[in-house]
Amino acid sequence: MSAWGVQTPTLLAGAGIIGLALSFGAQSLIEDIFSGLFIIFEKQYAVGDIVQIEDFRGVVKEIGLRVTKFEDLNGDIKVINNSDIRGAINTTTSLSPAVCDISISYKEDINKVEKIIVNNLEKIKSNLPEIVDGPRYLGVQKLADSSVVLRVVAFSNEKDKYVVMRGINKELKLLFDKFKIEIPFPQLVIHKEEHL
Repeated sequence: MSAWGVQTPTLLAGAGIIGLALSFGAQSLIEDIFSGLFIIFEKQYAVGDIVQIEDFRGVVKEIGLRVTKFEDLNGDIKVINNSDIRGAINTTTSLSPAVCDISISYKEDINKVEKIIVNNLEKIKSNLPEIVDGPRYLGVQKLADSSVVLRVVAFSNEKDKYVVMRGINKELKLLFDKFKIEIPFPQLVIHKEEHL
């Protein structure tokens, strides 16, 4: 090329600069592809799984070599570069706990209330087909300012967790209404001083 009058040093320098620019530009693309390959081959999650990534939670809709698409609770699609997916929690791999806390008044007989709950757990399960395991009464969770907080937990598939939580809350409320068990609400007691 020098024999034809082409300035090879200038050409090589220009080619080197272009190659360097391309390598920097392609770096993120290569990272995304390698990350995508690891996600696919290691089976970290699959289409249909519910995944938590930092504050975002959604259903995996599509896994590509470069990006993964998720659908959130509102039906919106979020596209995340595979290299940006770190610390993902696959919540679909095991049953999820549906934890329900319900309060009763301090004046209620705790032993009687516990017996009523335990005797009706099977009925609660039969009314909520989404429950896979449980429900179980775990006991007194907290002695709050104006109530005794009791805890019931059941296990379901991740996609049904909130359905089960709402269902158990409803069943416990109906149960407490039936047996006239008081669910307290915040109250403010004011003492008035009488002046002579």
